[in-house]
Amino acid sequence: MLRRYLKAQATVLLFGGLVGPIFLIVYFALGTMARPYLQWMFWAGLFVTAADVLAALALASAGSKSEARHEELTKYGILVLARITGMSDTSWFVNDQQMIKVNLHIEVPGLPGFDAQETMASSPTRMQILGGRKLVALVEPGTQKYEIDWNASALIAGVVPAEFTLEEDHKTYDLTGQAGPLMEILMVLHANRIPVSGNIDIRSNPVVRQQIMAIVRRSASGRAAEPVTAQPASPTVGSFTPPPITVTQRLQELETLRATGVVTEAEYQAKRQRILDEL
Repeated sequence: MLRRYLKAQATVLLFGGLVGPIFLIVYFALGTMARPYLQWMFWAGLFVTAADVLAALALASAGSKSEARHEELTKYGILVLARITGMSDTSWFVNDQQMIKVNLHIEVPGLPGFDAQETMASSPTRMQILGGRKLVALVEPGTQKYEIDWNASALIAGVVPAEFTLEEDHKTYDLTGQAGPLMEILMVLHANRIPVSGNIDIRSNPVVRQQIMAIVRRSASGRAAEPVTAQPASPTVGSFTPPPITVTQRLQELETLRATGVVTEAEYQAKRQRILDEL
């Protein structure tokens, strides 16, 4: 906490808060002869310095709460895809970047969906990610608290490459922009508390490695078979075949059951392994 406060205090002083301490130093440095004429400098310096301390404390407290919330969501949150339903410009700019409002609809398996709105800077990278119309979010079960995972969202949107090298196959598979299999892989990583950032080496975790290898191979074989698949027959009038439940949906539903306490940790691990064994 002390380190966070010192960092916040340095930020406040850097952005104009240094005036207060300077006024106090000048007031006391000029001696008793000049002090009667510089009372305004003393009180102004004292006020600005006190404001600096309070602002730094507020920043440190907000940062601490944000970090605690992030850790809570990382530990207990459910990984879902948030759908972008609309975007609109605002009239203000930050660092020469226009702020925009992004409307989201978030569906959590087994729980009511909800709408949310994010305000963010329209940086080039963010706009590329938003172009995919989907964002990866961590949602706290039973509440509408959520956090966008921008690293995972960049993978889903195809902004950053998603390449998987399998030593057994002596080849590298490219799943860039394939939201379905990438979401399954992200859920496996999230369930095993493996962060998504940069290059990820899972050779030291054979269980996770086998699960991800199965998803990658299934995705690669599915894409290879796409050109030779026959056109589906026209459905008969009055008939309806519901779409099959995907592995991603099954894993999300299982995450929801664990987060809400319907299944125990042991039951969750057993059911998740059973789902992944079917890949």
